[in-house]
Amino acid sequence: MTDIQKYYQIIGCDESVSDDELYQIYLARRNKLQNDRFLEGEAGNEAARQLTELNNAYSEICDYRKENANNGGDRSATFELVDSLIKQGKINEAQAELDKFSQRNAEWHYLQSVVFYKKNWINESKKQLEIAISMDDYNLKYKTAYEKLCKQIEFNASNAKSGGGENWNKSGSGQYERREYEEPTEMMGGDSCADFCCRMAICNILLNCCCNCR
Repeated sequence: MTDIQKYYQIIGCDESVSDDELYQIYLARRNKLQNDRFLEGEAGNEAARQLTELNNAYSEICDYRKENANNGGDRSATFELVDSLIKQGKINEAQAELDKFSQRNAEWHYLQSVVFYKKNWINESKKQLEIAISMDDYNLKYKTAYEKLCKQIEFNASNAKSGGGENWNKSGSGQYERREYEEPTEMMGGDSCADFCCRMAICNILLNCCCNCR
């Protein structure tokens, strides 16, 4: 048995599972062990040991899958195509391109999150971002998009409670009606650079006014 096969055995699945399925199996086991580690005596110690082993196994599998995806050919051009289709509003075509991938790395899950967001499937979008972050924890783009998406969800929940969101989660599968909230443009392929420049220009004007008042 190879090391990678041992890692799958620790997670409790085989190599055929998708990234999404892998993450869900890992998450369920991790949550159980996190609770069990507070048990008294040897049971708690064993749970803590298994939790460390589980986290290491998942990290190794993610690295292995990411490396294999990168070695499988240059995918950057295809990802650029998906991003371009999203920006053009061709969401179904972007989804069709994503469906062609057999190896799905962190960037794939990020783009799938964007597609789900454009379809107004907020819960599904959040789930895909969590997978992307779990596979590439140091990617600032994924984390920034996730923070903005969480703010969107919080806003929608607040709006629904105040009676302003009749269609909030209407589909039962995670759909929300977005309203009166700035769309997370950095995640959604918007003109985030232009927005940033505008904000910086406003800050400079305010700073100059403050300096002239002295």
